[in-house]
Amino acid sequence: MPGEAIECLSIAVELHKQEVVDSMGQVTIRVGFKIGGGIDQDPSRAPYKYPDAGVYITNVEPGSPADVAGLRRHDKILQVNGADFTMMTHDRAVKFIKQSNVLHMLVARADLPPVSLH
Repeated sequence: MPGEAIECLSIAVELHKQEVVDSMGQVTIRVGFKIGGGIDQDPSRAPYKYPDAGVYITNVEPGSPADVAGLRRHDKILQVNGADFTMMTHDRAVKFIKQSNVLHMLVARADLPPVSLH
């Protein structure tokens, strides 16, 4: 349920956006990933069957800043620059990601191996 605490392993990722000049000479800022989900979205209608209404990475472009930073498709975004993404709408998440040239992210990854407590 949204707002409930969950126990998970998170991965800290620092992503530096890349300035790119397009064919028209316009400078654009590239992150190299797409997101899906958000608390205003219906998870049952998503192309991927995520377990909740969180914000998930649905695509990572090879060689992009997101790829270089280690993000993977299906990572769940928990935080960006200190902001809680577990209770964020899709549009607000997109706008927040666009605000800064460096993203300090916490993501949860489903295929993380169990932690050994030795």
